[in-house]
Amino acid sequence: MKAIRVHGFGGPEVLQMGDVVLGSPASHEVLVAVASVGVNPVDTYIRSGSNPNQPLPYTPGLDAAGTVVAVGSEVERVRVGQRVYVAGSLTGTYAEATLCRDSQVHPLPDNLSFEQGAAIGVPYATAYRALFHRAAIKPGESILIHGASGCVGTALLQLVKSLGGVVVGTAGTAIGVSSVLANGAVRAFNHTVSGYLTEAHSVTGGKGFDIVFEMLANVNLGNVLPLLSRNGRVVVIGSRGKVEITPRDLMSREADIRGMSLFNVIPSDLQEIHRQLHHGFIAGALKPIVARRFPLDQASRAHIDVMSSAVGGKIVITT
Repeated sequence: MKAIRVHGFGGPEVLQMGDVVLGSPASHEVLVAVASVGVNPVDTYIRSGSNPNQPLPYTPGLDAAGTVVAVGSEVERVRVGQRVYVAGSLTGTYAEATLCRDSQVHPLPDNLSFEQGAAIGVPYATAYRALFHRAAIKPGESILIHGASGCVGTALLQLVKSLGGVVVGTAGTAIGVSSVLANGAVRAFNHTVSGYLTEAHSVTGGKGFDIVFEMLANVNLGNVLPLLSRNGRVVVIGSRGKVEITPRDLMSREADIRGMSLFNVIPSDLQEIHRQLHHGFIAGALKPIVARRFPLDQASRAHIDVMSSAVGGKIVITT
């Protein structure tokens, strides 16, 4: 089968088309024919060499959607011919087929396309983990999503809206601001415009935000701490470097900074996350947004675009 292979770490140009042979699934494994692949920023970090434990060569990718073509002898959760989405893979998802543990494969609701299914794994599981496990949201709390037009931000908006919560979001383009409003924010601000944080803070009537979800902590963390309410908390979802903060901004509010990584979630919690997300997809409260599509042989272009703030939705690769 055709697959993208990485033989050495580097820029997008190291993503090269190749041939791979996959074996039959073991007892608790599932073989999925891939229709669509979800491209995530973490894919670019691994490709560039951020994970020293990543062996070479390898096929990138964690997320995908397609059809089950074979199952191991002990697999009971899915069946051959079933539409599924993949959240994690043993062999990588930038390929015409992928081999997964049965716990990594989930039924794809009939009201979602394969492209939408490929947009679920990392973004929606991250958003759920951040909102319920790390932020521990309570009824009536005010929320700021700093960088809400990306895939995780969109998932957060939809989750909060499904709870009836009030949320403010930011984006870096006019299209992004429109997307933030369309997905449930009561107010949206362009974070490239001077003074936007003061305007955002005014939405709370001076009380401050109970929760801030931060997508680029190395740039923004020090600036959002003064926006917190008493006992407020920042959940750091993304960062690309170091940052300097003023600790008294935390001390005076008895506030918290909480990090999160989807890779720290224990298997039982991850299964519960996907069970809860399934209800939201079935009900139509959660709906992945696909922005751009690339063929498998243009994976390098997908890696360039996924790091752009102007995308406004999920980038997928079609096989």
